Amino acid sequence: MKRLIVALLALLMALTVFPQTREKDERPVRLPDGRLQADAILKDAHEKSLEDATELLRLADELKKELERNEERVLSIDSIRTAAKIEDLAKRIKKRLKRF
Repeated sequence: MKRLIVALLALLMALTVFPQTREKDERPVRLPDGRLQADAILKDAHEKSLEDATELLRLADELKKELERNEERVLSIDSIRTAAKIEDLAKRIKKRLKRF
């Protein structure tokens, strides 16, 4: 019990002696062309999301046409692969949107 109290006191002292100065020194990072790095990252993520969304729509339309052509109740391997690609793209877009 005594060791625990001593360890906690030592930790408390260390936290008060070495304050975190990271918050004070944070300035926006700028790229060589003068733009903010955060803005450039957001713009790039937005462009990638638009490209992925366009591809997702193309694949979804392709899958729909394939399902309409197929009158059997059995899906082809290509349909399953297309559905998996759609799922991957949707997850990628969702992950990118959640990050910002």
